Amino acid sequence: MQLSSNAQLKKVRIQTILMNFVTKWGTILAIGGLLLFFSLSMPDIFMTSSNITTILRSISIVTVIAIGITISLTINGFDLSIGSMATFADTMVISMFVWHNIPTVPAILVTLGVALVVGAFNAFLIVKVKIPDMLVTLASLFIFEGVAMTYAGGGSISQGMPRLDGTPTFGVIPDIFKTIGTAPTIIIIMLVVVALAHVFLNYTKYGRYLYVVGGNMEAARLSGIPVDRYRTLAYLLSALLAAVGGIILASRIGSAQINAGAGYLMPSVAAAFIGLSVAGAGRPNAIGTFAGAVLVGVLENGLVMMSVPYYSLNIIKGAVLVLALALTYFRKK
Repeated sequence: MQLSSNAQLKKVRIQTILMNFVTKWGTILAIGGLLLFFSLSMPDIFMTSSNITTILRSISIVTVIAIGITISLTINGFDLSIGSMATFADTMVISMFVWHNIPTVPAILVTLGVALVVGAFNAFLIVKVKIPDMLVTLASLFIFEGVAMTYAGGGSISQGMPRLDGTPTFGVIPDIFKTIGTAPTIIIIMLVVVALAHVFLNYTKYGRYLYVVGGNMEAARLSGIPVDRYRTLAYLLSALLAAVGGIILASRIGSAQINAGAGYLMPSVAAAFIGLSVAGAGRPNAIGTFAGAVLVGVLENGLVMMSVPYYSLNIIKGAVLVLALALTYFRKK
């Protein structure tokens, strides 16, 4: 009887260890499994240096924007406006070149400055007016998407293209700006953003305070942490990184397109939430977000190469997000 009880306890202990391992490293195991599956399915084309570069390039914008969402999640918030902010940044920076013939650095700085104004607008409504963050950023999504379209006259902006009223344009997109959206520059920017965010969140008092505020706002306030200031900081950084993503997007496509950033909202959200479970962190973190973006990027790249219809990709990506969330919240429970 005693032997049977010991055997049962040992079995339960092994099951617990396995479950903890899967929930802690499930995302990394999934990436490894996908790489193995696609490599065996397409041995001559998938694991080539050119395709790996393609994957990293394709996830660069998603990762940068997702880091912004990650920072908003640290305070237990959520920024839904990042897609429209990326669109607005794309429109703004291209217009600086084509319409006003402004040099690269001033054009980028003006765009980032406008992004900070948008972040401050969101933060004011959330922190001071006390409207729930999802409602504010959902409203901002529509507002700034409309602002971008109105600013562009309802159309796209590209070099040599006259305005809708027929006014000719003479500005050009600088060659140095075009290199931002090409490999390896775009990949380096992504890795730098991930590294800086990781250091900021884990090795500075500002990042640690963001986590404290997100963990228990009232306790943080009683501890003397200026809660409103750190909540504002989170939304400023979220808008800023969304704008950086929009600037990279502008460099990559070389024009400003209607709703160009909208397609980056859901992949960025997926990457940020998948990252919660990486290494058992159980909280928003830059490395986990990067791993989430890699998972989504590898999955999408492999499925496209296997000729899976594009309209079915969202079903699979959504299922992956649900699985990642299930692992995260099951572990918390």
